[in-house]
Amino acid sequence: QVQMVESGGGLVQAGGSLRLSCTASGLPFADYAMGWFRQAPGKEREGVSCISRNWSGATLYADSVKGRFIVSRDNAKNTLYLQMNSLKPEDTAMYFCAADVRGYCTGSWFREFLYNYWGQGTQVTVSS
Repeated sequence: QVQMVESGGGLVQAGGSLRLSCTASGLPFADYAMGWFRQAPGKEREGVSCISRNWSGATLYADSVKGRFIVSRDNAKNTLYLQMNSLKPEDTAMYFCAADVRGYCTGSWFREFLYNYWGQGTQVTVSS
């Protein structure tokens, strides 16, 4: 049974930082590409970032977070991370991690249907 559990969300002031984690079990984590998505109230879920499986390690980001967020992974711990810096109120959302069995982040990385497994999400709230 695959489980993916996000943590690290919370309330932070604009300009602050948070580090999200996503710990996976029940799947060969190192073989999967991993994505971060977010959904703000009243909006559709959107892709934030993607990181390919370990020996590739390629990363992709949404334009809205490029230069502020950093995605990384520790395959020994089956854990995905999202370091979020210079947070803005518009970053407020529920953040989800997702696993893609294809293993690589392609040009369509932000399309939800490509991901096989999802976590339940962790809430990030940025106050102005």
